[in-house]
Amino acid sequence: MSSPGSRRNSCRAAVCGSRASSECHNRRRSSSCSYFSSGAQPEDFSVSLSQPIFTITLRFLLAIDLWLSKRLGVCACEESAWGSLRPLVRLVEFSGHSFPWLVGTVYTMLRGDSVEEQELMLNLALALVLDLLLVRLVKTMVRRRRPSQNRSDILSAFFVERYSFPSGHASRAAMLARFFLAQLVDTASMRVLVVGWAALVSLSRLLLARHYVTDVGFGLAMGYCQYSLVERLWVTWDCLQDLLFLPLRERLNWAYSGLWMVDWKHLG
Repeated sequence: MSSPGSRRNSCRAAVCGSRASSECHNRRRSSSCSYFSSGAQPEDFSVSLSQPIFTITLRFLLAIDLWLSKRLGVCACEESAWGSLRPLVRLVEFSGHSFPWLVGTVYTMLRGDSVEEQELMLNLALALVLDLLLVRLVKTMVRRRRPSQNRSDILSAFFVERYSFPSGHASRAAMLARFFLAQLVDTASMRVLVVGWAALVSLSRLLLARHYVTDVGFGLAMGYCQYSLVERLWVTWDCLQDLLFLPLRERLNWAYSGLWMVDWKHLG
């Protein structure tokens, strides 16, 4: 058994050790505070503190995005909650594909009855090509995979891409809706129909689990801004004729004038 003296000595050593550790801890805190106040810049300290908060916020938003996208994918397959509506939703999805829009726009431009109609369809075709290029560029840069519950069908296998961000259907629907509202639609009922179609096409991407919510949201914002660029770069029919036919006319004139400058007697 230990004596009372040894117990007192051990207690005193423990108390002294705790005091020494607390004093060392206070010294470290004071030295660190003095380091941040004297040596380090306050901007660097604020940035280093904001990085974990930004990361936590980003992860929280991504978790909400994944949860909400999974909840909205009610037509991902036939066994889903709304699997019976899958053929109808796929039909709405197909109405936003780029292929039928490009073919219909080019056909209407070639068969146009007036110069104004041809000019309108020309700019619509250029807007569709611009949308395809920009969406492909962003998808290649981000490389976000599609949702895991996405199911490729026989028809959609020819159109579905590997990457998800942003939604090309949503950007195309928003761009076309704004194009029609500004150039073609002049009645309230048609405006409601165009906006409703764009909303249904965007919603179909979520119901079929083709995209996440952030993909569709960014695609809608991207398509809305694309029309502003199309409006700034609007190509008139006279400008197109100058760009296409003026160089050809100059070459024909140059070739025609070159024929008269040939010494035909010398050649004979």
